[in-house]
Parts: sequence; structure tokens; C-alpha cells
Amino acid sequence: MNTAVDIAPLRPTSEINQPDTKVSVREAFDLDIDMDVPAFSVRTEHVPDIDTSYKFDRETTLAILAGFSYNRRVMIQGYHGTGKSTHIEQVAARLNWPCIRVNLDSHISRIDLIGKDAIVLKDGKQITEFREGILPWALQHACALVFDEYDAGRPDVMFVIQRVLEVEGKLTLLDQNRVIRPHPSFRLFSTANTVGLGDTTGLYHGTQQINQGQMDRWNIVATLNYLPHAMETGIVMAKMGIDGSKDAVMKKRIESMVALADLTRAGFINGDISTVMSPRTVITWAENARIFGDVGFAFRVTFMNKCDEAERSTVGEYYQRCFNEDIATGGFTTRKFA
Repeated sequence: MNTAVDIAPLRPTSEINQPDTKVSVREAFDLDIDMDVPAFSVRTEHVPDIDTSYKFDRETTLAILAGFSYNRRVMIQGYHGTGKSTHIEQVAARLNWPCIRVNLDSHISRIDLIGKDAIVLKDGKQITEFREGILPWALQHACALVFDEYDAGRPDVMFVIQRVLEVEGKLTLLDQNRVIRPHPSFRLFSTANTVGLGDTTGLYHGTQQINQGQMDRWNIVATLNYLPHAMETGIVMAKMGIDGSKDAVMKKRIESMVALADLTRAGFINGDISTVMSPRTVITWAENARIFGDVGFAFRVTFMNKCDEAERSTVGEYYQRCFNEDIATGGFTTRKFA
């Protein structure tokens, strides 16, 4: 990997302007592609931390890199827990590209995005001053703005975003009589559970249909599903510092944990359960198992207790299938994690 990406000093985001170096896709993302992408040689306070054990999905990474390199508007769609937002952050981290995430839940309003008048104290006097929201600020800086849960955004918020979806999209602040032109290094991404058609499966209540005029403005839509079993097993072992070639017992145990996670995902998709294990949950389970010294108890406190009581018997069946032992709902069986 480009060493400048690893050791560059931390500076304010306002000090950077245009990418001033290039990063090899082969070296930085471990993908068999001969391609160099623009990057910054300095890190700022808004650049995400690098996760050295992160595994990149080829198609999703190419879509995100196209967004950074060619100023494409990129949407990543997929089930929750697949790491959509993290994928964008980890690409940005290796490019030293500042990246800010905004969750478009139902509480985010137009005012939150654009800004509002606020009473401030200046020279000993109270005055009314316009305070910019995150959207005008990001537009004026070398920054990647990621809208999480894009398909859950309120209609008034979506129409504000629609203004800047064009590559040369300008944001008009009517209250300020200002027109903001996007910074040359501003990038826009989003993540969504659906592709703008609303919740047709019943899995994601609260998602909205997105009008096709807005969907057309997203230049690239990539789909990120759960990782293959072997890859996810490798990630969990790397996070736990486990060498599978030297510890076959621990490798088999991690494989069983990932297999159980796969069962919850299949059950979630089929509508059997309403809670699903993400790769992050599997890692947390493994970490808790190390803390408690008991895989079964760690599973209960990490995941099972979060499930609806009516679904716990189904989850218990998943556990029995993968570990060949019952896990009681009122107590726990002992399976040491050592």
C-alpha cells in the first residue's frame, strides 16, 4: 500500500483541495486490477481510520472507485448488516478522502441539511446569524458525503438532495440569496435497503418509494450482499488474531459461528425471523466468547436476547444445528472458547 496513506499527518479538511497523488488499486485494495486512482497525500480529521483486515468486494469497490475518480453519484443497495457504509468509508480511508456519513432517519429535516438562523453572541451583543447545515458545508469542501438509509428519507429532504445530484448541481440558499457551487473534489454516495421501489418484501418498514426522476440521477447502483462463508470466516479470524493454519479447533468454531449467521440471514429473507446477524455481530460474538469463556452464553447476550421471544426457539434451532447442542432460553450450556 502507498506508505503516504498510512503515515500522512492529520490536518484540517479545509486545507486540502484537489487530489495530489495516486494509489494502486492492486496494492491498496488487494484486487487483481491494474488501475491507479486519485488520492490525497495528507490525512485530515474527517478521513476514516483504516481497517487493515477489511476485505473488499470487487464489484462494489469498482463502483465506489468510479465515484471518487470520475465524480459519479453512487448508490450501494443491499440487506442491512452487509457493510455498505463501511465499504465506502474503507475506500475513502485508503484514498485519504474526507468522508462524512449522515443517517436519513425520520428525524432529519430540510433545516438540518441546509441550516438555519441561530441567535449568537458577538461583541457582547445577541445577533441572528445563519448557521450552515452539513450539506452546504460538504459541498464547499473536498469531501465525500454518504447518505445512509437513503430510502427512509423524508420527502422534503429528498427534494433538497435532488438539487445536488447532478454533477454540476448547485445548491440555492433562498434565505441567504446564495448559490453554492460544488467543490471539484466533492463526492456524493448513498446506501439503501431497497432500490427506490419501496418495501415490497415487508422486511424494511419505513422505507419510501423514490421518484424515478431522482433515481435516474444516481449514475451507478451497486448491490452488496453478505460475504461468502470462507471470506467472512477469514475476516473474523483476522479480527480475533487467530491463525487457522495453526489452530484447526478455533477455525472450525469460527466456521460454525459464521454458518449460524448464514442461517439467520436465510431465515430473515424468508420471513422466519426479524433480526439478522451481520458480520459485525459475529465479530462481537467471538469477542464476547473470549471475554466470558463460553460460546453459548456469549451467543445469548450478543444476539439471542435481542430477538423477539416468539423467534428465540427458531434461533435456538439454528444454534443446535451448527454446534450440535441445545442452548436453553432460561439458562445456558457450557462451551468454552479457549
